[in-house]
Formats: sequence, C-alpha cells, structure tokens
Amino acid sequence: MHPTSALIVWLAAVLATQFVGYAGLGVLAAGMLLSQPRLYRSWLSYVRRARWLLLTLWLILAYNTPGEALADLAWAPTYEGMAEANLQAVRLVAMLGCLAWLFAHLGRDGLVSALWGMLQPLRKGGLDSGRLVIRLSLVLENLQAPPEKGAWKKMLAAAPAFAGGPDVLHLSLPHWAVRDTLAVLLAAALLLGAVLL
Repeated sequence: MHPTSALIVWLAAVLATQFVGYAGLGVLAAGMLLSQPRLYRSWLSYVRRARWLLLTLWLILAYNTPGEALADLAWAPTYEGMAEANLQAVRLVAMLGCLAWLFAHLGRDGLVSALWGMLQPLRKGGLDSGRLVIRLSLVLENLQAPPEKGAWKKMLAAAPAFAGGPDVLHLSLPHWAVRDTLAVLLAAALLLGAVLL
C-alpha cells in the first residue's frame, strides 16, 4: 500500500470512530487486527500509556452529563453520563488502535513519506511543505531516543552542540497503484456511510 493512501485510510478511520457505535468500533478493531495480527501488543501499550486520559475522560463525561443519578444518589454519576463515557472511552481506545496500525504499517520513514505525498498538492498553492516534513522527521527522530539530562536547557539556549540531525532526508515513495485508489475510495465511502448513518 502506498504510504499516502495508508495515511488517508487512517484519517478516514479516525474520523469514522466519532460517528459509529459499538458494532462499528468492533468491526474497525477486527479489521485492524486482521490486517496486522501482532498489532495488539503496541495497541495495549498505547492504551496503558493513555490510562489516565481514559479515566479522566470517563469521569468528566459520567459526572457532567445530565440525567438520572445512579442509585438516586446526589454525588453519583448519571446513567446517561456513564453510557456516554463508556462509548467515548471505547472510541478513544479504537483511535489508539488506528494509531498503532498506522505506525505498524508505515513506521517513521513511511509516515514522513506519507505526509510528503499528501502535502504535494499544497505546494502548487505556494505552501512550502518541505519544511513541515523535515521538521516532522526531526521530531520523530528525536523521539526515538530518550533525551539526555538537561537537554531542555541546551534546547532553550540553542547550543550548537544540541543542533543535530541528518544533513540529507531521503524519502522513498512507491508508485501509486490502482489498489491505492481503491483503498482511498473505500475508506471515503465507509466514512461517508458512518457519517450518514
């Protein structure tokens, strides 16, 4: 699959998660796991890292959605709030799965190439997409290794020793194939179906 088409499919899947219920999210999760069988490890790792975000999201929605209080207690969350909180938490877990699928499918270099391919039409409008892609590649490269102690001080001081990175950025984009067009059209159709249903 062309990196740009994979990025478009990912974007459509992330947008679709906001419009589908549990059944649609289950189909999305099954599709991701079938396309990348070892995806569950990185997916669970992302969910573990986002556990506090998930808990906070659940508590905010459970307690701030109006409705009938649980067991008719004034301090308890509402039934409607818990239902909405559960659905939004599952949606966030599905979006983390989409992110795990994208990184498993493309990797760092593939993601940079996909963004380069996606921003090519904007270059005709005068936007310098090359700078954005280079900055993203530098950020992704710096995220690969943990920063050394005191790195933030060097960054703020703009120390020359801290300014590192590759001198040349190599991007490899395979040729766009018919299957890439079909994947993008199918993703667009599924997104449209999710929005309209």
